[in-house]
Amino acid sequence: MSQFKRLAGQTIIYGFGTVAPRLLNFLLLTPLYTRIFDKTEYGVFTELYAYIVFLLVILTYGMETGFFRFAKSEKDFDKVYSTSIISLFTTSFLFIILSYIFSNNIATALDYSHNAEYIRWFCLIVSIDAFTSIPFAKLRYLGKARKFGVLKIVNVVINIGFNAIFFLVFPRIYSSNPDLVKYIYNPEMGVGYVFIANLIATVSTLIFLIPEIINIKLKFELDLLKRMLNYSLPLLVVGIAGTVNEVLDKILMKHLVRDPSTALEQVGIYGANYKIAVLMTLFIQMFRYAVEPYFFSRMNDKNAKEQYALIMKYFIIIGLFIFLGVVLFIDIIKYFIGVEFHSGLSIVPIVLLANLFLGILYNQSIWYKLTNLTKKGAFVAIIGAVITIGLNIALVPSMGYKGAAWATFLCYFSMIIISYFVGQAYYKMNYDIKTITFYFILSLGIYFINNFLNIKNVVFQLIINTAFLLVYVLIVIKKEKKIFKYF
Repeated sequence: MSQFKRLAGQTIIYGFGTVAPRLLNFLLLTPLYTRIFDKTEYGVFTELYAYIVFLLVILTYGMETGFFRFAKSEKDFDKVYSTSIISLFTTSFLFIILSYIFSNNIATALDYSHNAEYIRWFCLIVSIDAFTSIPFAKLRYLGKARKFGVLKIVNVVINIGFNAIFFLVFPRIYSSNPDLVKYIYNPEMGVGYVFIANLIATVSTLIFLIPEIINIKLKFELDLLKRMLNYSLPLLVVGIAGTVNEVLDKILMKHLVRDPSTALEQVGIYGANYKIAVLMTLFIQMFRYAVEPYFFSRMNDKNAKEQYALIMKYFIIIGLFIFLGVVLFIDIIKYFIGVEFHSGLSIVPIVLLANLFLGILYNQSIWYKLTNLTKKGAFVAIIGAVITIGLNIALVPSMGYKGAAWATFLCYFSMIIISYFVGQAYYKMNYDIKTITFYFILSLGIYFINNFLNIKNVVFQLIINTAFLLVYVLIVIKKEKKIFKYF
């Protein structure tokens, strides 16, 4: 099955474009932010970036997946691409205009009345990101993974570079000779420089994508757009509901915590420890970038369902390896965030598994995407959103950020069960449930045994934890020998 080798290769390449940038953010920016910002300031950063994720889903309204679907079924690729990009340009431009007009009102509603500029900056960031999603989707569809990766890495290098300038270089210059930077640096701006650095990187990426944007024959077709929207808009519901599950906890938390004076601190602690799960989220993201066009390209193969089921199993195997790698070596990994945020480390295993469940949901989503049953997929996502909101309201007031973590875990677990049974009715898949269950039990068993041992000697603990991880790997190798023949 050479297609498995190709999928693995594409996943690795996309990893450089999606994992490497976000890993650099985690390795460089998270330690920086959690040391220069206090818990409240980091809470502001966490909350506003949660809104960015939310808005990005709304402003792309499922057109990425719609582009893949219609690029495959329509004969005229240029017409599909130009129709998609014109649609997103129009909606993104309108959003920029409206957000600037009402920025003061929005800032007041979000309790940032003294920082309306934050609203204008992050609305501009999300609008450009939404528009460039289609040029990036074009690169993915055409298999230009290397160019995709380079552009993503350039974006994060620019972002990190300007963060270093604003938070390390300029403050030192200002402290010794403020006149040198008084026209370009204001120490009172604080967390606002995070948005400025991000905006500079986003605009730079847009400039680099200009050849992909203008190198097309404009063939806008209203009827095609209507058909694409009919397919994509239910995915907007899926996306919104999924984003509710992913980031609403960070938005609601400051309103649900019983003590308002500590609300943003709890958001900050939660956001910082959520970052430790970055290896899982990055693996899921790079896999998703590679696998979505793969699913559509193989949809007519006679053994497509067998391929999809194998992909699910091996995805879970790797995901559980990442889970064990993080929780077994948390005493080292924890130093990537500031010491004052370590009080929230207990949520890391919960968040890791919750994100793994999210990855399983992405795999399961093929049943409604390939059968054009996106409205039923939206129904499942809405149920998940209702569960998320209900659990956050029930758990956060009494448990704080721990309640938010458990709400995320329980929501995704519930959605897996619901999606599985609904999906089997329309697109039956023979997932290897028995083996998948075995790997979950094995991984959780290793985790709980390690916690029970509670070894105090750091060196001995690292040796034992490494042995535990090797046990998992050796068992996988023994049970999954046949996978190696695909490579």
